[in-house]
Amino acid sequence: MFTKWFHFENEAKTDPMGYFYMSAAFGIALFAMASIFYRFTGSIFNPSVGLALFLCGVIKPVRFILVSLAQFLASIVAAAILDGLTPGQLSVGVALGQGTSVAQGLFIEMFTTAALTMSVLMLAAEKHLMTPQAPLGFGLTLWVVMLFSIQFTGGAVNTARAFGPAVIIGFENYHWIYWLGPCLGSILAAIFYALLKHLHYWRVNPGQDSTDVRK
Repeated sequence: MFTKWFHFENEAKTDPMGYFYMSAAFGIALFAMASIFYRFTGSIFNPSVGLALFLCGVIKPVRFILVSLAQFLASIVAAAILDGLTPGQLSVGVALGQGTSVAQGLFIEMFTTAALTMSVLMLAAEKHLMTPQAPLGFGLTLWVVMLFSIQFTGGAVNTARAFGPAVIIGFENYHWIYWLGPCLGSILAAIFYALLKHLHYWRVNPGQDSTDVRK
């Protein structure tokens, strides 16, 4: 998310505290919203996360399609509301910055999305004692990956999050990286998750989340 006082045309004046603030805002917002909706929707706000859940067999194809459509529609509506509520041009889109190339942006979005998706797979798809606190893990993970990526790609980590503002303010010629990157990230996370399951990862440190003092 970029505000009017953080323009990449003037990179020398970018403020690290501004990136910290924006990353924290996204992370805390995800924690809050995921906590509210977690018990009845699973808090799937990201089509890339939905794709990984579908590939891993956690959700069915119809649910994945319907939820993804809802996410894209909601992103457009939210961007339109913000455009009407705030003065000047809408300034919540994503863009490459700090001299980041298209290839670099693509892989940054891929790996950051993979990290966020893994937090969902390991904290929510896998059931254990930490599962009720999964929304906190989602929020902290998003905060961390955005602290790294926001200055380079805008920290989309979510195709719907990039798409909605672009519908209002226009598409960059490299907008496709915000589709391909997160999709590749979700596939990478799904493959890694499947590998961990295949290797029976829970046997590496058995009883790790047990409350039995004998263990």
